[in-house]
Amino acid sequence: MRRRTAVLLSGRGSNFAALAAAAADPAFPARIVLALSNVPDAPGLALARAAGVPAQAIDHRPFGRDRAAHERALRAVLAAAEVELVCLAGYMRRLTPLLVGAFAGRMLNVHPSLLPAFAGLDTHARALAAGVKLHGCTVHLVTEALDDGPILAQAAVPVLPGDSAAALAARVLAQEHRLYPAALAQLAGGLAGEAPAADAALCNPLPPAAAVP
Repeated sequence: MRRRTAVLLSGRGSNFAALAAAAADPAFPARIVLALSNVPDAPGLALARAAGVPAQAIDHRPFGRDRAAHERALRAVLAAAEVELVCLAGYMRRLTPLLVGAFAGRMLNVHPSLLPAFAGLDTHARALAAGVKLHGCTVHLVTEALDDGPILAQAAVPVLPGDSAAALAARVLAQEHRLYPAALAQLAGGLAGEAPAADAALCNPLPPAAAVP
């Protein structure tokens, strides 16, 4: 059974596009059935519609400070679409226990750092300021604590001499696009009682040491 999956986004939707492209394969164990945003004009919604995925926005602004009321509206849409799994893909809202609890163990997030390092925002600039040699991305299950759920997969990239935050971010994003669909496939396949395919193994995609500049 292909698990019915929603993607929550707030921006351009590049990780949505990676997930949707992977899920276009009938053998992929998850099917993207909904793109949902808190930003009515988020470019990712247009990407979803172009891909034939139903897309909807529930603007958080009319709800003011009442995050729970906004999440009740989100949850109603997710329930109507019979969503089983939720992927956060650049969804720029702190979630409350209301929504996190409804999808406990079934909500994923991709974060642009090697957690637990650099939780929160501005990860690439912070990594450069810290002088780390490796940076990367993490797919984890969502819990009530910020960027603190069980880690499902990570991918690393080298930090190169003279790197800017933008250059580092671009290399990390390329790995997010690879890692997120693979992590979703493993979670969805596991829920279905299927063993993950050998070629879906989640590993560090760094090239051989000789090829790293």
